[in-house]
Amino acid sequence: MGTKATINADRLVMQSVMGEIHHPTMSQVYRLDTMGKGHTLPSVGGIVYNVKIGDSVYGMECDHVEPGVSTKHRDENINRAYNTYSCIGNEAVIVSGEAKGSKGFVTGKHGGAEHVMIYFDNATLEKMTHDDKIMIKTCGQGMELLDHPEIALRSVSPTLLDKMNITEDGDCLKVGVAKMVPAKVMGSGIGYVPTHSSDYDITLFDAVAAKEYGLCDLRFGDIVAITDADNRYGRTYQAGAVTIGVVVHSDCIIPGHGPGVTTLMSALDGKIVPFIDSKANLADLFL
Repeated sequence: MGTKATINADRLVMQSVMGEIHHPTMSQVYRLDTMGKGHTLPSVGGIVYNVKIGDSVYGMECDHVEPGVSTKHRDENINRAYNTYSCIGNEAVIVSGEAKGSKGFVTGKHGGAEHVMIYFDNATLEKMTHDDKIMIKTCGQGMELLDHPEIALRSVSPTLLDKMNITEDGDCLKVGVAKMVPAKVMGSGIGYVPTHSSDYDITLFDAVAAKEYGLCDLRFGDIVAITDADNRYGRTYQAGAVTIGVVVHSDCIIPGHGPGVTTLMSALDGKIVPFIDSKANLADLFL
């Protein structure tokens, strides 16, 4: 099977970025589902106490809810750096308030809201307030697989890459994933450039497709393979391409939306070969 792929570790920059907990916002009273019914539901932002990585993306009364703590910087230009440079698995440290000094790690990035989601344990969540500031030690953007230059890495930290079930097989990488997701069910976020930030959504309104591909038990933090999807320089359909990403927010009732996936890596022509691994979830890898 081979060994873990070699990266340009000695050339990666570790740099601090600072954000704060972003209070939940509300842009409209009702969210309309595919049947035209209006709903008022919890959505993005805040400290979420009972939705965590490892939990199902279904079942809760919500839309686009983000597990753990949702953060951003109030200055749009600074937040662009905060969001882009943060990588999944980077260490996050609370630097103000009663929970000062507590550590967690980045679990996702959400487009539209432009949030960075962070895991902290229950005891830490109980001490936190929306005034708390969080510093992330960013590292990962600019990372390359030295023996596999055709594979583009996006928002994956060296820490996460080392924990993932990855082996080399000739000029390909075999990557363990929780689910295989066909490009035909990908929705909101298609076409977004660049892919170093944001996410795009798995739509689950077609019950037949969801059952066929085993998507009815998706979890926050699942590492998934999106087949026939090119996420190197934009998100688009491309036969034979494979994108690896992580599920970052909940299912949605809005047409064209669903559990969001932040890109970790992408390649054309079968250079990434995904296989099913029941432990391919951030909760299993980090907790």
